[in-house]
Amino acid sequence: MTGASLITVALGAKRLELLRELVPSARTIAMLINPDTPDSDPESKDVLTAAGTLGRDIHVITARSQSELEPAFAAVQQMQAGALIVGADPFFTSRRAQLVALASRYAIPTIYYWREFVEAGGLMSYGTSIADGYRQAGIYAGQVLKGAKPADLPVVQPTKVELVINLKTAKALSLTVPPTLQARADEVIE
Repeated sequence: MTGASLITVALGAKRLELLRELVPSARTIAMLINPDTPDSDPESKDVLTAAGTLGRDIHVITARSQSELEPAFAAVQQMQAGALIVGADPFFTSRRAQLVALASRYAIPTIYYWREFVEAGGLMSYGTSIADGYRQAGIYAGQVLKGAKPADLPVVQPTKVELVINLKTAKALSLTVPPTLQARADEVIE
């Protein structure tokens, strides 16, 4: 694919900020990444840098297969992390129902990179729209089929980043979503 970017990795620090606002008592925060994904290293470094500024400790947990997801959540609980950031990764997207179920079972406030996780019952997401990214890819595919050269097409960056919060999940976690955070949300699921 050419021409479309979803900028999921560049938003890690902002996800940490939002999670800190929702769960201010969480001094230790875990970050789940797939070490086999090329963007996992820059994303985790971005979050680690932001954590220092925000006075939070970040522990990076890895999972590269379905069998490693449950042990990863057990490790998050064992380290007594107050919250979790799920790093952007296609493998995690394909396992979103399992990740949301594990976050619920372990009662870990979790922020994700796409709204689809929140629609599946996750707590909160901050990221671009995957549907908009696919739409842009479709537009570019149409242009290529009409004769445009892929090298001549500019890379399109998303223009909208959305915050989605699931109040039902927040309630199940005994979290009160601050009104200021709710007001900034693009969508609040009740």
